Amino acid sequence: MATREKIKLTSYNELLGVNNDMISEIDINKLHQFKDHPFSVVDNEKMLELAKSIENNGILSPLLVRPLGDGEYEIISGHRRKRACEITGKKKVSAIIKDISHEEAIPLMVDANFQREDTLPSEKAKAYKMKMEALAHQGKSSDEMSSAKKIGQLAGISDRQVQRYIRLTELIPELSKLVDDKQITFVLGVEISFLKTEYQQLIYENICKGKKVSKDNVRMIRENQENLSLEEVSQILFADKAKVQKKICNVTLKENKLSEFFDSTYTKKEMEKIIYSLLKEWKKGKD
Repeated sequence: MATREKIKLTSYNELLGVNNDMISEIDINKLHQFKDHPFSVVDNEKMLELAKSIENNGILSPLLVRPLGDGEYEIISGHRRKRACEITGKKKVSAIIKDISHEEAIPLMVDANFQREDTLPSEKAKAYKMKMEALAHQGKSSDEMSSAKKIGQLAGISDRQVQRYIRLTELIPELSKLVDDKQITFVLGVEISFLKTEYQQLIYENICKGKKVSKDNVRMIRENQENLSLEEVSQILFADKAKVQKKICNVTLKENKLSEFFDSTYTKKEMEKIIYSLLKEWKKGKD
């Protein structure tokens, strides 16, 4: 029996990269939620099933924690197991103690939750962003694309999909919940995430009134939002696509013409800002 237990624990340690760390029985009231933990812990049917399993069989896989000092610990992996233990009335839990910083613990925390089937899009979005920032700060990835690739490989998705998830963190909370509840699609949520906050709020208010939002119309607003008023955005949102395309036209300014007015030190955004400013002054003069 002891041999079987040893094999199980070694396998768990290897999975999380925590070989040779100390396993202890820790008072449950000394365990604290991971700071900014992106995954929800809900008292649903699955939680009750987990609590019953722990009551009958004990904790099959110990929690992973890190010391905070004064006998307190931050949970890296095992928030649901800890909650299930609370439901059963357990006072102590088995935990692997890993002496690392909060930032070093972020990738472990995210990776431990990759296999959960009930993870919401907003939870994945926050988790991927946390891991991306942690990898960048630790110098383990030279750029955003390589970080996204590393995250995607472990999660079983493409680096582009990782970046799409992270875009969801730019949604206002109300729209983020609509994506979680599948009232708007993931793809539409990503497209809306590029819009200004006031435009997102406008979209949310109209969805609540039962109006449907077109991805194509949102994209048109996204591409022209610097030049649109809130009233124009409202009109475009629910207009026929052909009418919108007719309303919005793109003007291309040739580089050789622009070079007469801007030298190589100006960025594209700086040139656009100056041009729009001059056009506004021109419009005022006409009025």
